[in-house]
Parts: sequence; C-alpha cells; structure tokens
Amino acid sequence: MRNFHQHGIDTRGRTSGKIKTICPQCNATRGHKGNKSLSIDLEKGVCYCHHCGYKLYVPDDAEERERQLRKEKYNRANKLPSHFRRPVFDPTRTNLSEKLERYWTQERCLAQHLLADLHITEERVKLPESNEEENCLCFNYFERGILINTKYRSARKHFMMVKGAELIPYNIDAILDSPECIITEGEFDAAAFMTAGRKDVISVPAGAQSNLNWMDRFVETHFEPKKLIYIAVDEDNAGQSLSQELVRRLGADRCRLVHFGPECKDANEHLVKYGVESLLITLAQAEEIPLEGVFTAEDRQDTLRTLFENGLQKGAETGWKNLDENCTFETGRLLVTTGRPGEGKSEFIDELVLRLCLRHEWKISFFSPENMPMDYHLAKLSEKLTGHAFRPGPGMTDALYNRVVSWLTANVTHILPDAGSYTVDCILEKARQLVRRRGVRILVIDPLNRIDQQLEAGQTELQYITSLLNKLSRFALQHKCLVILVAHPRKVNRNPLNGELRRVEMNDINGSANFGNMADFCITVDRNDAKEIVTVYIDKVRFKHLGSANTCAKFVYNRINGRYWPCEEGIVHRSDGDRLGPTNTVHDNENWLKNIAEEGCLFD
Repeated sequence: MRNFHQHGIDTRGRTSGKIKTICPQCNATRGHKGNKSLSIDLEKGVCYCHHCGYKLYVPDDAEERERQLRKEKYNRANKLPSHFRRPVFDPTRTNLSEKLERYWTQERCLAQHLLADLHITEERVKLPESNEEENCLCFNYFERGILINTKYRSARKHFMMVKGAELIPYNIDAILDSPECIITEGEFDAAAFMTAGRKDVISVPAGAQSNLNWMDRFVETHFEPKKLIYIAVDEDNAGQSLSQELVRRLGADRCRLVHFGPECKDANEHLVKYGVESLLITLAQAEEIPLEGVFTAEDRQDTLRTLFENGLQKGAETGWKNLDENCTFETGRLLVTTGRPGEGKSEFIDELVLRLCLRHEWKISFFSPENMPMDYHLAKLSEKLTGHAFRPGPGMTDALYNRVVSWLTANVTHILPDAGSYTVDCILEKARQLVRRRGVRILVIDPLNRIDQQLEAGQTELQYITSLLNKLSRFALQHKCLVILVAHPRKVNRNPLNGELRRVEMNDINGSANFGNMADFCITVDRNDAKEIVTVYIDKVRFKHLGSANTCAKFVYNRINGRYWPCEEGIVHRSDGDRLGPTNTVHDNENWLKNIAEEGCLFD
C-alpha cells in the first residue's frame, strides 16, 4: 500500500490503475478550485500536476520501511571518517560582495536564494596555479550539516580544494531520500538545475576524472535506492568518459543521459542561453541507454569511427616485457589459467593482477578460498608490492606497512560468502555489487573446484561447465571486467620412456574442452624444478591485436618476495634464488608503491 493521504492527496478509495485528482500544491491558489490536474499512477506511486509541474513519488510500505532503516543505519553507523582534515565554516563570509552577487545572478543566471541555501562564501586565498592571493567564490561541501571540504574558484578560473580534506559529492544531503537524482560535472551546473526548481542535484567533486573513489561511501545509502539517475555532465571527451564510468557503476537500466542545446557544453551554459524551461526539457528528453543486446551500426557509430580512424590497439600491458610482446589484456574478457598443483598458478596470477592495478588502476576482487585465511593472502600481496618480507625490519618499516595496508584497502577486496553460499551466482552477485560500490575491474576466481556445483535436474557436468563459463563471460562483458578463472588439470601421466612430465594443456582441465574453446585468453603455468625456471605458455589470445597464441614467456621465481622476474633461456637458477650468470636480477626488492607515486607508472 502507498500512503497518498499523508501528502494531502485524495485517491477516492482507489488502489490501482490511473486517476486524476486535485493537486495539493497549487489548488489553493487557483481561480478554478477543484480542477483535477494531478495525474496519479496508483500502482507505481508517480504523481504529476499538469498545471504547476508538481512531481511526487509515493513509496509503498516496504519501500518506506527500507528507507527508514537505511536512514537510521546511515545516521547511526556511517560515521564520518576521522582521518581527514576538517575545514571550519565561517558564517561571516556569507556576506558577499556586490560584484560576486552580480556575477552569480547576471552572468551565471542563477537564483539569488541559492547563495544562502548552498552556504556560498567569499574569501581571499593564495592559489597554487597563480601562486598569488585571489578573491574566490567558495563552494562549501556539507554532509549532515558538517563542513567536509571547500572548493575555491577565482575569476581567473583557478581552483583549489582543502588539502587533506575528504572528497565527497557536492550537495550530497539533497539526494539521501530522493527517488531520483541528477549528477553534474560542476557546482555551477548543479545550481543551474536548482534554479530550474530541482533539489535532488549533486556534482562530482573534482571534475571529469575516471577515479570515482569518492562515490564508494555513498553507494549503498544514496545511490542504490534510486529509481532514475540523470547523468548531466559536460559534452566534451572528458565528460563522456566520466559519463561512461558513472553508467558502469550505477547501472545502465536506471541512468538517462542529458544532452544540452547547440553551442552548450553544460547545464549552466544551457540555462544562460535558453532559460529555465528549456533546461527542464533536457531532462524530459534525456536519452535512455540503448536496449541491451540490440544494436545497429548507428548505435556503434562513435566507437566504429574511432576504430576506423585509429585501428585496433594493443591491450593493457603488465610491465613484463617478455609477456607483453605476446599477450596484452583488456576488460570484458575471460582468462582461464591452469597448471599442475604447486607450480605457482595463484602466485603468478596474484602478481599479474597487481601489475595491472598499479599500471592501469584496475581494482581487484578475489574469490580465493585456497588463499585463506585472508590475512595470509594479504601478507603475500604485501611482499610482492614492497619487495620485503612481511615482518618488521630495516626494509619493512611501520611507515611502509601503513602505506601498503592503505593501498590494499583502496584497491583489493576479497569475496567470502557465508558458508554454503559458494555458488557462481552468489559470487557474481557480490562482484556486481563491488563493481558499483568500489569500481572493481578484475575478478579472480581461484580455483574453479572450490565453487559449489549445483547441477539442475537432468544437467550433465559438461552442460554445467558450459553454463558456468557463459555466466563468467557475460559478467565480464556486461560489467567491463577482466575475469580470471584458475582451474586445476586432471592428473598428467609421465612419459614411460624417460619419466618426464609433459606440460599441461587446456584440454587437460577436468570436465570439458570448453575451457579452451570459450575463454578469450588461455595461460598455462609450468615450472622446471631443475633450472628453477617458470614457463608461462600463452595458449590462446582470441584477438590478434591483443597478442599471439602458441608463445611463451620464461621467469625465475623470487622466493624472498614472491615476484616473477623475466629470465633468459639457458640460464641455470639455484633454489636459493641466486643464479649462475654475469648479473643478478633475482633479488629485486623495489618498493613498487614508491615508484608509482614518484614516477607515475610502474616498470617503465
């Protein structure tokens, strides 16, 4: 049931269908009182007045309970992070100069009352771009009435935010309980929609950037419940990249893309050029994301033109030059890796995904029961990142420990469902949530045999495996993730003549040849104990622009820090990590986190 009565709406006892009734918003001011201008869809809870434009969504009882629980949980448990710097709001700075108010109302055409509603202030500060003190319009970022950050903007379009303060969406409190919201790329654009009468508007905090970590804390409370989300960012290349990432995180089914008028790249320019009514029309005409699974060449014209002009490009590199020359990676793909037990499949995949994350900011999620307890796995990842054993010492200082824990917290998550829930559907649902909430781009499932097999009635093992691989491939494509599946092979017998073990191939994986047939990448990890050499066989790369199949890359495994180091053919390596040769590259203990901070990229 939906409680229309509490909003002053008389549904005349009807509980289903569509009706028209008196609008509680404008009826008292109308000359012809009692005119039924309010249309209501009783089943959907949507109300719209054709006279005054009043819009209302009335939730049902279950939605209202969820909303109250969500709000209580947010107010009770979601404490503001304490490790950020907190600026102090000075209400005396809300006394604005005539010049600033004239700029706001006349040049930007924004409603004057918003200066007070949004707590706009004015201040002279020294800005880093000019290294001079400039007079600034200050956008103050509040959450639950607490000042979290401030963006300073000068007349010369120089910007600065409070150093050490948290990045949060601008005007975030306005969308806590709203069924819809509008996301803009700047504070002026948010104010433009507020000038047009919308309150449920936020702005991204730092312009068009692909890093949306600022969303993470608000996904569950502010974004998950939304029925409709308008993406109203700038219509330039950077804005379109931001739009694509927002749609990926928030879900295409509920997102609408807002387009602005000729010669207007954003909402504020549209307001200035075409006015309030026209800006509202851009919402009414917002573009739906194309129907999933149905395309024409016109739907793909932008990417098709880019492909036509630029050709196929290599994928993401790892920094292992001997691997990169034959295999590069892209999201939307399924990688299957195999190898004999104990020969380093998991260790190799751990380093592979860490390298992709460090170089390309692809966040990682592991479903890896064999790496439990989780602390052990995190310790192994730490050793690969720092080059030092995971224990206090000259190399692994407290400062480095804190830094690696911070990096792992920001970039790595582990999926460990409740006991009895290790099904592929449960794992992929958790991963879907992590794509939305944390921007995950790599999902590692290690290994396959720890997933609970739930064969349907009459389903064979071959049919089950085919269905599972289809689910993983669809997830990778739909969520633009690189999905990595580690699968154990069946027992490989020794050659009866010389007693040697042949290398494992994709067809040796238990259950089906479809592991090789359906994957986009196939990699086999094989270790030669006599030479201490690990050979990574690249058995399949589906698309030739990403690499070449039937090739290999050779590595030596560093037992000190768990890293794989490219090695030359014919070099003999000792089991203690030393090697017989003119140089020693095995004991590589670089701090990769230090390198990426100072140089901007790893392994250049």
